[in-house]
Amino acid sequence: MKLCGLNIRQLAIDAAPRYGSEGLPPKRPATWHYPLVTLRTDEGIEGYTMGYGNQGDGRAIACLVRDVFWPKLRGENPLEIERLWLLLRRANRDLYALSDAMAGMMDVALWDILGKVRGAPIHELLGRARDAVPGYCTGWSFHPTPERAYEEAREMKARGFQGFKCHFWNDPARDIPCIRATREAVGPDYPLMQDLNALYDYNDALKVGRVLDELNFVWLEEPIPDRQTGLLRRLADELKTPILGGETVTLDELAEQIRVQAYDLARGDVYLKAGITGLMKAFRLAELHGMRLEVHTMATPLLDVANLHCNLAARNGGYAEVIHPIYRFGLKGRPLDIDEKGWLHPPKGSGLGVELDWDWIENHTVEQFEVN
Repeated sequence: MKLCGLNIRQLAIDAAPRYGSEGLPPKRPATWHYPLVTLRTDEGIEGYTMGYGNQGDGRAIACLVRDVFWPKLRGENPLEIERLWLLLRRANRDLYALSDAMAGMMDVALWDILGKVRGAPIHELLGRARDAVPGYCTGWSFHPTPERAYEEAREMKARGFQGFKCHFWNDPARDIPCIRATREAVGPDYPLMQDLNALYDYNDALKVGRVLDELNFVWLEEPIPDRQTGLLRRLADELKTPILGGETVTLDELAEQIRVQAYDLARGDVYLKAGITGLMKAFRLAELHGMRLEVHTMATPLLDVANLHCNLAARNGGYAEVIHPIYRFGLKGRPLDIDEKGWLHPPKGSGLGVELDWDWIENHTVEQFEVN
């Protein structure tokens, strides 16, 4: 079997429903362009993947796939995933403007092909460790007040999610009242998390972390930039609330941070950690160091399906992150929705195991690249 063709569709998504009454944030694109990538084989089997496209970078990603990464895969046997993964990551050595995300995106399509050839879903090929994954909801509001935080937390708990993650990242004076309102809304034992997106400094993170300790939060995520390894270790030592880190570092950097115990919980996904192949290496490494790895959503449906497969195959996996429904486009059957008890279940088909909604895809395609 050989890879013989490439198709890339640019899917246009109206961003307005994501922001609701708060309106489009300044300098953010009003239309997102997500590249849907199809790898074709000479035996008629196709593998699908998708690039993250809500930052205005969708067309650039498509051009990189076509011009840089596809020539390295053309004519190769897609079943030799480890060899091709090393080939793609090695290419990144000299692509100084890029991260492992490009290799990760292509790796997902190779696993999709392998699953279809083997007639099995990816999580079974990886060795399934769990039958389902608990889902938590990440807050939707970009400009929360204590009142809005209270209502949103209550709503998401009522919808059946097994936890709720706050995005309060202004400053302690404004964020602490929102944190307290969230805990009041859901009671003392419901799982709550706080994600700062690296927008605090050490002192502010410590101040808010003390409040999270008091309110029994499950974790404090990315309180400061992920590469401030020494300060992350200090926070982890100072706070009772576990520190979750590593989302934005490379796979190699994650390995070193896990080794030095820079945080209590590791973070990863199939995009930034170099694909299914890379994320499973991260899971195994964390497991050997006695650490849980929490999977980060990629706000991209096919990548989040791949995330779910990895999570199902990891004994040291935790929750699945579920965000705004606008990011679950283009798939039939709603495979990224929780059930009535807050669980996500494995797709049943081969490979990624999901069915693309081609009518929806056709209606949202604004550009196509075809390479044979």
